[in-house]
Amino acid sequence: MRHLRPDLDLRDLRGNVDTRLRKVESGEYEAVMVAKAGLDRLGLSQRISEVLSPEVCMPAVGQGAIAVECRLKDTEAGDLLAPLDDAETRTAIIAERALLSVLQGGCQVPMGAWARIERSELLLDACVCSVDGAQYVKPARPPLHRIRAAQLGEHMARLLIEAGAQSILEEVSRQRALKHLQAP
Repeated sequence: MRHLRPDLDLRDLRGNVDTRLRKVESGEYEAVMVAKAGLDRLGLSQRISEVLSPEVCMPAVGQGAIAVECRLKDTEAGDLLAPLDDAETRTAIIAERALLSVLQGGCQVPMGAWARIERSELLLDACVCSVDGAQYVKPARPPLHRIRAAQLGEHMARLLIEAGAQSILEEVSRQRALKHLQAP
């Protein structure tokens, strides 16, 4: 958002959805950005004033995916959980996590990824942005056909690095290290 709207006063906000919405009601914040899926699940869809498309505000890696885990050797539990597996979601998450792994990103890194299947083709868009929004790297989607999800994520990560994301990631890492050292 800092890249798209440098005129806005953007601030970090912690707390559950109700806490965040109360801060708007009390006038402490003019607006908050939260996941639409969360508001929908809580029955608060009427509170949504605008939905930002992934082209405008790319989601975080894995955003919106629900994971269920069980022990690898627990075949009984695996069989019970198998109907919950959505192959398209799994494929998209594999691509996004491969990208994240190569970039060594985490939840504090200003980056987004949006993998999905359209017309039987796995597509992946990704971006890395400096914390202040001044730098924004989003390479063109690679024209790769019939590539495995992990390979696509790794390839997109390399494209991001070639386009200048590495210096942004290094700066974010330096800033995090400084904050950690300054913490009481």
